[in-house]
Amino acid sequence: MSARFQNREEAGRILAAKLMIYANRPETIVLALPRGGVPIGYEIASALNLPLDVMIVRKLGVPGHEELAMGAIASGGVRVLNRSVIESLRIPPDSLEVVEKREALELMRREATYRGNRQPISLKGKTIILVDDGVATGSTMRVAISALREQRVGRIILATPVAPPTVRWEMEALVEDFVALVMPEDFFGVGQWYDDFTQVSDDTVYELLRKGAKLQPSEVV
Repeated sequence: MSARFQNREEAGRILAAKLMIYANRPETIVLALPRGGVPIGYEIASALNLPLDVMIVRKLGVPGHEELAMGAIASGGVRVLNRSVIESLRIPPDSLEVVEKREALELMRREATYRGNRQPISLKGKTIILVDDGVATGSTMRVAISALREQRVGRIILATPVAPPTVRWEMEALVEDFVALVMPEDFFGVGQWYDDFTQVSDDTVYELLRKGAKLQPSEVV
C-alpha cells in the first residue's frame, strides 16, 4: 500500500478491509468525527454493514486564548473539564458558563445540520468504531473517548488512516483496539498523507449520514 491516499474514500475502503472482523456484528456502530471523518466512516459502515452516526466535539477555549482548552463538550450532553487549566488560570465560573453556552449552541446547530430530524443512536453497551481521517495530537479523540465512556459504551475501536506513533501509544491505553494504516515518524499534519484533502461540505456530511443511518448488519447464514 502507498504511504499516501488518493482521497478519504480510498482511505476508508482500505481501512474497512482491516476491520472486517467487526462486519455484521449486532450492537456495533460506526461513529465519525465531522467533517473529515464522515467519508471515512461511511466507507467503513458500508463495507461492514453497520449503522453510521456522527460524534461532535467542541473545545471550550480559554477566553482570549481560545487555542488553549479548558474543557470540551460532546454529543450526548457530555462535558469534560480540564481542572488544572481552570484552577491555574483562575477562570471564574461565569466565564466558563459563557463559553460553554456558546459552544453548546454551536454543537446543537451542527447536530441539526448533520443529522436533521434523525435521533441519535443509543450507544449504551454498544461496540463503537470511532473514526477520523487522521489523528494528529489526539486531543479531540481523547474528549470523544471520554464522552463515550460517560455514555457507558461496551468497547471502543479507534480507526484512522494515519497517526504518529506517539499518538498510538497513548490511544492504545484508552481503547480496546487501535487500527491505523500509516504511522509515520515524520508526521507534520494529516493533510500531507492525502493527494486530495479538500474540505468536506456540510451537505456531504448530511447525505452520507442519511444513507449510513439506514445500514444494518446482515444475517450470516
